[in-house]
Amino acid sequence: MTDPSLGNCWHCGSPLTRLDYAREGRCPNCERATHCCRNCRHHAPGRANDCIEPIAEAVTDKVRANFCELFEPRHQTGGAAPADQAEALRQAAEALFH
Repeated sequence: MTDPSLGNCWHCGSPLTRLDYAREGRCPNCERATHCCRNCRHHAPGRANDCIEPIAEAVTDKVRANFCELFEPRHQTGGAAPADQAEALRQAAEALFH
């Protein structure tokens, strides 16, 4: 039997199946949105619109669910990527001052 996981949550690294990537899908572990820029293989911080797809519509909140038709799950093994961990730490630090 093959592994049903398709990718991992951008926030906690939990494995996700194809059904978890629905438009309003949420990670079964941390409840973060799964159909979002941070979970897309095209997400590229620093590029225009933080995306490698030049025709993608601008999305301001990269962690909220969106309607992007170019979305493709990012394939990742193990926990959250180091860049994602750094972003999570930055957001936590900013939250202390709000």
